[in-house]
Amino acid sequence: MQRFIGTKIIHAEPRAKNYGPSEQHGEPGYSVVYPDGYTSWSPKAAFEEAYRPADGMPFGLAIEALKKGLRVARAGWNGKGMWLAYSPGAKALPAGKFWAGPNRDYADTREDGCADVLPCITMKTAGGEILMGWLASQTDMLADDWMIVE
Repeated sequence: MQRFIGTKIIHAEPRAKNYGPSEQHGEPGYSVVYPDGYTSWSPKAAFEEAYRPADGMPFGLAIEALKKGLRVARAGWNGKGMWLAYSPGAKALPAGKFWAGPNRDYADTREDGCADVLPCITMKTAGGEILMGWLASQTDMLADDWMIVE
C-alpha cells in the first residue's frame, strides 16, 4: 500500500462516547469539527496520535499552516505582535506593478513586459513593518512553540 500523511486544521474538545442513555462514563475521546462543518468523534489514542494543539507546533506544521493562508508566530519571540505569512508570488506580473525600479526595469526589458515573482514568507515585525523574504534560524526550525495567530 502507498503511504499517506495528512495535515488539517480542526477544532476539538474532549468528550466521552456514550453508547446508550443509561451509560454515565463512555469511552474517552474527542468531538471533532472539521473546516467544512462536519462533526465526528475520535477515540482518545487515535486523536492524540494524529493531532496536537495549534499553539505548540513544530516548524513543519507551521509551514503547512502558512500554505493554508494562516499567520503563524513563535511563542518564544521577544517582539510583540510579530507573525509570518505566506506570499504566493505571481505569474507574469506587469512591469508597472513592481515597486522597486530595478525589478520594474527588468520586467520592461522582457518581450511581454512582465516577470514572475516567486513565493516567499513575509514577517510583520515588532515595529509594524512587513519584511519580505524572512529566513528561519536553526532555533526557529527546531522549535516546538509555533502557533497560529488569529
